[in-house]
Amino acid sequence: MASKPRVSEAQLSPERIQEIAAQTNASALSDEELLAFLQVCNASYRSGEPLISDALYDAVFLAELQNRHPHHPFLESIEPESAKAFGAKTVTLPQHMLSTEKTYSLDGIERWLARIAKAAEETGLDFASLTFRATPKLDGFAAYDDGSMLYTRGDGRKGTDISRVFERGLIVAGNGKRGQGAGEIVVGKSYFEAYLADVFDNARNFQASIIKEKELEEHALEAIQQHAAVFYPFAQLPDWTGIAADLTAQFEVIVEKVFKSVDFDVDGVVFEVTNELIKQHVGATRHHHRWQIAYKSNVDTAEVNVLKVTPQTSRSGRVNPVAELEPTKLSGAIISRATAHHYGMVKEQGIGPGTLIELTRSGMVIPKIERVIKAQPPQIPEHCPSCSSELIWDGDYLFCLNIAHCPAQIEHSIEHFFKTLANVDGFGGKTIEKLHACGINSVYATYQLTLEQLQDMGFGDKSAQNLLDQLQRSKTEAIEDWRFLGAFGIHRMGLGNCERLLGHFKLLEIFNLSVADIVNIEGFAEKTAAAVVESLSKIKQDFIQLYDLGFNLTPTPRVSENQDKTSPIAGKIIVFTGTMEHGKRDDMIKEAKRLGAKVASAVTGKTDLLVTGADVGAAKLNAAREKNVSIISENDYLALFN
Repeated sequence: MASKPRVSEAQLSPERIQEIAAQTNASALSDEELLAFLQVCNASYRSGEPLISDALYDAVFLAELQNRHPHHPFLESIEPESAKAFGAKTVTLPQHMLSTEKTYSLDGIERWLARIAKAAEETGLDFASLTFRATPKLDGFAAYDDGSMLYTRGDGRKGTDISRVFERGLIVAGNGKRGQGAGEIVVGKSYFEAYLADVFDNARNFQASIIKEKELEEHALEAIQQHAAVFYPFAQLPDWTGIAADLTAQFEVIVEKVFKSVDFDVDGVVFEVTNELIKQHVGATRHHHRWQIAYKSNVDTAEVNVLKVTPQTSRSGRVNPVAELEPTKLSGAIISRATAHHYGMVKEQGIGPGTLIELTRSGMVIPKIERVIKAQPPQIPEHCPSCSSELIWDGDYLFCLNIAHCPAQIEHSIEHFFKTLANVDGFGGKTIEKLHACGINSVYATYQLTLEQLQDMGFGDKSAQNLLDQLQRSKTEAIEDWRFLGAFGIHRMGLGNCERLLGHFKLLEIFNLSVADIVNIEGFAEKTAAAVVESLSKIKQDFIQLYDLGFNLTPTPRVSENQDKTSPIAGKIIVFTGTMEHGKRDDMIKEAKRLGAKVASAVTGKTDLLVTGADVGAAKLNAAREKNVSIISENDYLALFN
């Protein structure tokens, strides 16, 4: 049966998540909230209950992160699903499983083709004769089959062993051979509608259910035995092949044909260039291959009555509204909840019992409130639903300030720590709620538990020992130091910023950093740096206490380790400004770093060079003159290397 998506892998409470999910503008979110929400969207999608539509995810939230931080590590990473859900430890994948770049328009496809055309020119190939392949983008459960083991995709680098699904009778679609690499576990649409629609809200719920360690229910096992559920290797998918000119000229026909080529849920069409030389030349980011792109489209709407608005308290103390709806079928799924963004929206637009809203669901995934059709008196809480403390307004948001004693905030913080470590199983919401009810109110206290204490709390002998074993595993199994830092949920310090910070400073050095030290790192604005310094000071005691337990931390490679220390700019702090004529500024920045320079976005007293292109603004020039920073043109800068 379907269940609520877990939020343990995110840095936000369920209430705040629902609030953000209802928004169509992410500009008001902090960097930390934005990144945390993107992470929980990924986790919810992989758990079988997507939180928002692909279109909303890409066009609003992912686009906001790209606008703010074009080189943020999250944009080049794949978020993991919960290994706990599948009852297995994480293992390294035999090959990285990257995500797919997406677009929702033909214009996006044409821009991608232009990049491939440029690559063809650079490699001396005839673009007009290159072959392209289009395949259905299955909306299933991603996995990798190496012939002996089947892995979940996890975070793209580590997954979990789910080979048991083959032991249960799951077959490989196409030629039936094992070991064909990446693919998706899917179930036939016609079979689902006929035999499973009354049991599962959607196919993803079913797909997630057959992977779990627990014994399968009869209808799930029967679907496998009837070969209605299969593992479909991408290499075996039916396809369209042709040249770029045909792709653009027949685009709509191709998309329609590919969409209908399989009897499985499809949420897009994947286009890729087949030439291996081009693939090698364009390569990949940490997030996706540059030689392929997915085209996605689909929107559905309905008018729905609100039954009530439920408050939920997040890890940060923010109380978020969730609209409970009359169950409505939308894009093949029964929708009964939708985020109402924030209580400012609830108050302003009149969302309460009896409110009539327009609900949209795009890309066969998460619903959102598009608009209020008929308002009613808003339903706004006065007290925290978790601890009953009086709530206070801060702008559009309601907050619970009972940080030290609010059960929701304490439990979400502990859960966030273990889920971020990603090398410990068993500490989900229910377990942590039970521990907290017995007086465990911190991560450190969790690590002090004994077998006898757990048994006294009501855990069975085996369960208690498993929890202790997992705690020990989390300390002995190697994890990245940036992941350990990120587990503390520091304000404005998502995993990307943690990795970036530790690329410049050792883990224990960061508590002595100044705002200026952090600002000198690319990607940290002054406001963010100030928030980081303040937050680090608040968690220092708890951090050292846990650090001293002896976690097996892998240090982040220093940025300088990959730098050329012999170049004329090695060790210098450089700021680029204006429009560059000899290449993109981003490319010049990357090259400068490779050559040993530190690149900053603002001129300070520590800046060595201000490199100017065309159309330079006066602000940086004046700042450079005031601080006696050397100002050189782009041509003079390039001449340094001749």
